[in-house]
Amino acid sequence: MKCLVVVVWSALLLVICLAGEPASSAPDDKPAPTDSTTPVTEPQTGQQEESQNSFRIFFILCVLLVAILMVFLLIKFNFHYLPESIAIVLLGFIIGGLFEIFKHYNIKGIKQSEMLNPTIFFLVMLPPIIFESGYNLHKGNFFANLGTIVLFAVVGTAISAFTVGAGLWVLGQAKISYPLSAKESFGFGALISAVDPVATLAIFSAIDVQPTLYMLVFGESVLNDAVSIVMTDTIIHFNDTEAGSAIGLAIGDFFLSFSMSGVVGALFALALALLLKHLALTKTPSLEFCTVCLFAYAPYFLAEGLHLSGIMAILSSGIVMSHYAHYNLSFMTQVTVQQVFRTFSFLAESCVFAYLGMAIFSFTHSFQPSLIVWSILLCLIGRGLNIGLLTLLANRFRQTKVTPQQQFIMWFSGLRGAIAFALALHLPFDETTKQVIVSTTLVIVLFTIIVMGGSTMPVIKLVTWWTDRQTGRVRLQSEDRHHLDEADSEADFITVNTEGGSGDTEYMLSKTVEFGRNLNVDEVEPEAATPGIWSRWDEKYFVPFFRKKFTQQEIRRACNEMHDLTTKWHTDVETGSQMMDDDENDEHSL
Repeated sequence: MKCLVVVVWSALLLVICLAGEPASSAPDDKPAPTDSTTPVTEPQTGQQEESQNSFRIFFILCVLLVAILMVFLLIKFNFHYLPESIAIVLLGFIIGGLFEIFKHYNIKGIKQSEMLNPTIFFLVMLPPIIFESGYNLHKGNFFANLGTIVLFAVVGTAISAFTVGAGLWVLGQAKISYPLSAKESFGFGALISAVDPVATLAIFSAIDVQPTLYMLVFGESVLNDAVSIVMTDTIIHFNDTEAGSAIGLAIGDFFLSFSMSGVVGALFALALALLLKHLALTKTPSLEFCTVCLFAYAPYFLAEGLHLSGIMAILSSGIVMSHYAHYNLSFMTQVTVQQVFRTFSFLAESCVFAYLGMAIFSFTHSFQPSLIVWSILLCLIGRGLNIGLLTLLANRFRQTKVTPQQQFIMWFSGLRGAIAFALALHLPFDETTKQVIVSTTLVIVLFTIIVMGGSTMPVIKLVTWWTDRQTGRVRLQSEDRHHLDEADSEADFITVNTEGGSGDTEYMLSKTVEFGRNLNVDEVEPEAATPGIWSRWDEKYFVPFFRKKFTQQEIRRACNEMHDLTTKWHTDVETGSQMMDDDENDEHSL
């Protein structure tokens, strides 16, 4: 309750500070003459536009500040029932609602800042999120489950898209749902099949899961976005008159774009590793860090410029960079890169979730209840077919099987996020159909994030309780200790971090928790424990070629630098504390 009160008052204060005079009193609101002979003048000067843009940036910074304070309050008061992603969505909803209440006032052009610009989202907000996810990825478990992850991400996304698209088209033809054409139905099915890694990771980051479950959910959600974006773009440019040849070309273009994007990202990461290996940038950490930032963002924009997948390019760049280039950095730059990109990722995610909350009021909507209800049902059915059918296939070739409990959590964690919403804003359909699809997408995104995301922990508790109950029955009926151990290991598919004591467990669903702090990254799958051909080649040829071998003198110099930094910090803290104590003593003596 305290958190909610603080957030509401902060949002209200923000709106009041930005509000100006009532719009009715402004002379500029009068309609301009429409005579064709009247010369068309610019609506605003460059100075006015600069002033409005400054206020918009100030508005975004204020929203981020309130979001940071709200996350801090959630952590401080141990309000562990509300994930921070949902809290920031609610913050955006409150701010958008307050702007709607004060819409008769001139808010100095801030209204445009409430709208999620898809270009800004794809070029500014998304790259740091994806890069940070790949850079801090536990590569052993990721590559151990790569076959299953690709199966879910590529084939599973196609199954979900076809289920939603075909279902909506059939229901529309039968006049049961809002009618959409075949291209519109399958385009919507492709974009709504994007399982957003932002929403998924915000829910799972603080949950101590078995590596198989965590990595399957994480890997599928990241690769799934690249698949969904390419698939949506392919369907939008689909030529109805040449259906047969277009399908073959579309499949070929999809796999070409997917693979070439990964190659582009990997080449940039390998080039950075060689550059850092042969240049002595460790002596100038600022230049070293700038070089990493430039190589981190370059593959995304190059891939987008070449009409490839920027998400796949920057993801592969982050993974390869963390495997080779990371070890060529000085220790100070290693820490800086991890913390700075984690900070950028958090700020970008906060903007995304806040925009989703404000989008309820910032766009002109056209809600079609029949389309919304059927779309949600078809999304759940498509996700179920995706997980159920492909798990049966994957378990035939896996040493570590995906259990039914894990399958249920994977199905339930199929949250939709800002990527689907931004794709909907990009659709080149007519204005009426686009409004309907955008409104439907927004409802589905908010439903999955708030309802399914908010109930993730209760559902996990229920599944855990049911699994423990079934395991107890096995204990009572089994006489073989070997079978008992197997049942216990199967039941322990997910645990929640506890902090001392018995009773109710306490946990915080927070994206601000460091990666790997709650996930036991030291526990690897059997497939990853046994080095394969690629691992042996990597250790024998690629690691010596791309990684720098530091001398003992360089290592000692780095240790001395860190020791000097910590000593200086400790001295400054002690000096400040002594000065405060002296001031207090002087006050008492007076």
